[in-house]
Amino acid sequence: MKLRTLTCLTLATLAVTQTLAAETIKSQDYSIQVDMLAEGLERPWSMALLPGESPQWLVSERNGELKLIGSDGKVTDIEGGPDAWQRGQGGLLGVAVSPEFAKTGEVFIAFSEGTRGNQASTAVAKGQLMGNRLVNVKTIFSANPKHSGGRHFGGRLAVQDQCLWLTLGDRGERPSSQDLTSHTGSLLRLTFDGAPCPGNPSWQEKGAQPEIYSYGHRNIQGIAITDQGDLWTHEHGPQGGDELNLIAKGNNYGWPVITYGKNYGTGTDIGEGTEKQGMEQPVHYWVPSIAPSGMTAYKGQLFSKWNGDLLLGSLKFGLLVRLEIKDGKVVSEEQLLDNQFGRIRDVAIDPEGVIYLLTDSSNGKLLKLTPQS
Repeated sequence: MKLRTLTCLTLATLAVTQTLAAETIKSQDYSIQVDMLAEGLERPWSMALLPGESPQWLVSERNGELKLIGSDGKVTDIEGGPDAWQRGQGGLLGVAVSPEFAKTGEVFIAFSEGTRGNQASTAVAKGQLMGNRLVNVKTIFSANPKHSGGRHFGGRLAVQDQCLWLTLGDRGERPSSQDLTSHTGSLLRLTFDGAPCPGNPSWQEKGAQPEIYSYGHRNIQGIAITDQGDLWTHEHGPQGGDELNLIAKGNNYGWPVITYGKNYGTGTDIGEGTEKQGMEQPVHYWVPSIAPSGMTAYKGQLFSKWNGDLLLGSLKFGLLVRLEIKDGKVVSEEQLLDNQFGRIRDVAIDPEGVIYLLTDSSNGKLLKLTPQS
């Protein structure tokens, strides 16, 4: 697979003020100005745009804190969030906004939920955002079973057609991704109250979990929905083999039976190879791994040449990756940033088409990308 890595122009040192342009980078189609909107975030993980005359970003931090960031860069602490179990990759994870937010103030938050016995799984809470506090917070869904260790919680959320998508990982228990009696290693489709959403697959296996929409996933870290209604996810491979998948109802995406990755350290094969009848092939994959993170489908006027493309972050190489999509296939890949700002944890856009990035560090930043005039 040939990757087209572009050279970025270093023009200025990253400033510590919120309004000063930090860098200008060159893409295939645009010169892009990168501004820092906010900083001082503690391992930010996910962001969701709140509608309103003065848009604000709801941002989760993996340490269990929620922040509200205004268009002026002001950061406000939000009280009352769910109690997240913090081990390894666990903590406060994905955030999403109800379609009825303007009326109800309702938001959804994914988090790792633990027990006294050091067991944990991914859960979803919902609450109402009133000023700088979440109220009426309740857990609407908890994945079963719980596992030990701090790996592979998934945790991305997306809203589509009055249903809530929740991505899960295998929690380091590889065979569980092929077990439909376990939520582990699957993509779930829920109602806003946490029940199975109508139209989910009718599984024939005894004891299959009715919330499961697709399975055979290792650790889904990105989810995006296009204007056409196509649902895309990507997941971390082990040593190589990160995957981009076009999701279809009831499909098995193969982990750990098939993968383009290898065992850590030894480099030995995993499972039965890279293909097997009845298991889906990825639309696109990365060897070596880029550790993909948050993802969105671009829509907007500012970067109009990118409409319909997928934008995703990379943790390993600090990239913003653009995938050009045509007829359900990736026809080109462009990699930007080249670790100029560190690990990119999440990517989002606003209604005007401005691109926002969260950087994953103990001094995490919210960056704003616009075409340079």
